[in-house]
Amino acid sequence: MRALRDSELIVHAGDVGEPEIMDRLRELAPVVAVRGNVDTAEWAQVLPVSAVAEAGAVRIYVLHDVKALDLDPVAAGFQVVVSGHSHRFGRDERSGVLYINPGSAGPRRFQLPITVARLDLGKKPWSVEFVDLEKLR
Repeated sequence: MRALRDSELIVHAGDVGEPEIMDRLRELAPVVAVRGNVDTAEWAQVLPVSAVAEAGAVRIYVLHDVKALDLDPVAAGFQVVVSGHSHRFGRDERSGVLYINPGSAGPRRFQLPITVARLDLGKKPWSVEFVDLEKLR
């Protein structure tokens, strides 16, 4: 929660796990979230498979698995695509679109670090900071 403090918007790319997590995130900022492959409980059925978030003039397409991306972000007017699934944090830019995987803030997966991403859209070039949550303890 400390890493997300002062966020204006929280984007969750799926694998929420428990409904209480959504409640806690909403205490900090508005949340746009999608359903991941571990979100199979009845409460999670309200989460969409994909979503659109807007942060100022920036349009963000959110989905769990980037391999399931079924649109051309450039043609659809998106500047950012946020996805999860692999739990590997990273960023890439293709055709002027920023692709971000924030990693995983939940239980450790596959011996990967526990991370979130902070995207600053205040000035170009946009900055992405990956926060290792274990180092915040």
